[in-house]
Amino acid sequence: MTSTRLEALKGMVAQQPGVSFLRYGLAMEYRNAGDLEAAVLEFRALLGVDPDYSAAYFHGGQTLERLGRLEEARDLYQTGIEVTTRKGDLHTRDEIRAALDMLG
Repeated sequence: MTSTRLEALKGMVAQQPGVSFLRYGLAMEYRNAGDLEAAVLEFRALLGVDPDYSAAYFHGGQTLERLGRLEEARDLYQTGIEVTTRKGDLHTRDEIRAALDMLG
């Protein structure tokens, strides 16, 4: 089932690469399937087309943490805090800040 969903999302993103929600769904599907490198690439692609997509900073940072890429995770979290503060997305900002604090 997961591979079918993954293939469907890949096809939709190929047809509509600028649709942020599709890219986010694809990144999360890669992550859920355990393909963390592909997930990170997709989170970065998402932020390339929509740098205000708050959830990508949180979940992208978590994915980088799982890969042991802690400095990259810190950088992504820091940028996410700036973006969410500017947007007034305080809930996501607080989640990102908590994740960053746990990194130490």
